[in-house]
Amino acid sequence: MPASTHTVTNQAPPLTDYDVFSADAALAEGVARHVAPERAEQARAELSELGGAAGSAQAQEWGTQANECPPVLRTHDRYGHRIDEVDFHPSWHRLMERGVAAGLTDPWSRPDGQLRRSAAFYVWSQVEAGHGCPLSMTHAAVPALRKEPDVAAEWEPLLGSHIYDYGLDRPAGTKAGAIAGMGMTEKQGGSDVRANTTRAAPLTGNGAGSGEYTLTGHKWFCSAPMSDVFLVLAQAPGGLTCFLVPRVLPDGTRNTFLIQRLKDKLGNRSNASSEVEFDGTTWARRIGEEGRGVATIIEMVAATRLDCVTGSAALMRQAVAQAAHHAAHRSVFGKVLIEQPLMRNVLADMALESEAATTLALRLAAAYDSAAGEGTAAAHDRALLRLAVPTAKYWVTKRCVPLAGEALECLGGNGYVEESGMPRLLRESPLNSLWEGSGNVQALDVLRALQRSPESLNAFLTELGHARGADHRLDAAVKDMLTQLSDLDGIEARARRLVERMALVFQGSLLVRFAPPETADAFCASRLGGDWGTAFGTLPSGAHLKTLVERALPVS
Repeated sequence: MPASTHTVTNQAPPLTDYDVFSADAALAEGVARHVAPERAEQARAELSELGGAAGSAQAQEWGTQANECPPVLRTHDRYGHRIDEVDFHPSWHRLMERGVAAGLTDPWSRPDGQLRRSAAFYVWSQVEAGHGCPLSMTHAAVPALRKEPDVAAEWEPLLGSHIYDYGLDRPAGTKAGAIAGMGMTEKQGGSDVRANTTRAAPLTGNGAGSGEYTLTGHKWFCSAPMSDVFLVLAQAPGGLTCFLVPRVLPDGTRNTFLIQRLKDKLGNRSNASSEVEFDGTTWARRIGEEGRGVATIIEMVAATRLDCVTGSAALMRQAVAQAAHHAAHRSVFGKVLIEQPLMRNVLADMALESEAATTLALRLAAAYDSAAGEGTAAAHDRALLRLAVPTAKYWVTKRCVPLAGEALECLGGNGYVEESGMPRLLRESPLNSLWEGSGNVQALDVLRALQRSPESLNAFLTELGHARGADHRLDAAVKDMLTQLSDLDGIEARARRLVERMALVFQGSLLVRFAPPETADAFCASRLGGDWGTAFGTLPSGAHLKTLVERALPVS
C-alpha cells in the first residue's frame, strides 16, 4: 500500500481524447464562415474526424516519440557505399501518413481546397509541428512546377496524393505518392538568395532546350532531405534559376545528393534539416526561364509563408488550450485557478491573441481559394495576398514566442518540465518567424509591395473598409496607419512599426466583423486603443474576461 505522502491531488488530468477542431470556436466558426454553404457539413465532418485523431492519446504519444527520437543521418551503408539517407522513428511516419491521408499536401483537387487544407494543417500541427515542414513544402511546390506543364503533369499527381509512400528505393514515378523539399539558402547569402553560388551547367548533349542541367555547389539549409524531389536555386548561364532535383533518377539510380550533416536545432527536433552538396553530376530539370528563379519559386515561398502564419496560430491555440485546461482543474487559495481574477486576465489576453491569429490565417486561406478564380473578387484577393501575407507572416509569427512563454508560466513549475509538453511548444515557437524569411525580410517585402503593387494597398484598404464605422478605436488606428504610410522619410527604418500597425488593424477589422462583441471590443481596446500593458494579463477592467476564457476552453 503506497504511503499517504504519495497520494496525487490537485493535478490537472491530461488534455486528451477531445476534438481539437470542434473544441476551437474561432476555428470552427471561421471555417463555416468561409466555406461554401453546400460544402460546410462535409468540411465540418472531415475536420472533426481529424480533430478527434489529433486529440487522441495515441497521436499525442506519436508526437512525443518523434521528438524524443530525432532523425539520424546515415551517409554510408555497412559496405561503405554512399547512401545519404535519414532514419526516422516509426511515429514520425505515422504522423506523416495521417497528415497526407487528410489532404495536407493537396489543396488543389477540391473546391475550397486551401481553406479546408489550412484548417486541417492547423488542427494536425497541434499534435506535432515538425512534420508540418515536408507537408507544407509538398503542397507549395505545385504552383512553381506549373511553370513547366510537362513537369507538373508528371509530379503533381504524386505530390497531391493522399498516400504516404516513403523510401528512396525506387523512382518516384513508380510510387503512390511523393514528398517535396526545398533548398534556397547558402552559407554566404542567407536571405540574399541572389548571392547564391551554386552553378547549373546545361546538358547540351541531350538536345538543345532539353531543360536538363548538372549542379555544382551547396545548400546551407535544405529542409526535409528525405524527400523525393526538391526545388532549388542555382546560377545558370542566364542568371539565377529554379531547378527540380529528384533524389532517385527515372532509371532507378540515386541522384548525387550528398547530405553533409543534419542541423542540431533549438526546436523542430523531429524534422530533419540539413546541409547538402551537389558535386557536378547532380541532375536537375529547369523550372521556368533562366534568370527567373526568384519569380518562379516565389509562389512556393508565398504558400509556405501562409503555413508559417497558420502553424504559429496552431501553436498559440495549443498553448492556450493547455493553459486554460490546467487552470480549469487546478485549485489555489480556495478557488479553481481559472476563477482567480488575475489568472483570468492572463488567459483571456492570450485567448484574444490566439483568436486574432486564427481568424487572420483563415481569411488568407480563403483568399487563396478565391484568387485562383476569375472576376472582381478574385482580382481583389490576388492583390490583397501580395501585401497581407508578409504582413501576417511578420506579426503572427512574432506573437507566438511571448504567448508560448506565458502559457508555460500558467502551469507553474509543471510547465517547465518536459513531460508537460510546454517546453516543446516554447522551443518550436520562434521557428516560423525565421522560416521563409525573418521579420526584417517580411517587413521589407511589405514595403516592396507598397512601392511596386499599388493595387495591393487598394485591396488592403478596401478590406479594412468593410469594418469602417464599427469601432472608433479601429477607425483611429486606420487613420494613424495612413499617416505612417504618407511619410516616406526614413520609412525603411520604421518598417516594423508600420507592418505591426497594418497587421493589427487587419486583425481588428476581421474581429469587428466576425467575432463576438466581447472579443472585438477587448481587442480594439487593448491592441488598437492603447488600454493595455506590455505583457499578457493587462487587459482593461471593462473587458469581459470570463466570456473570453470560456470561449477558449478546449473542453467544456
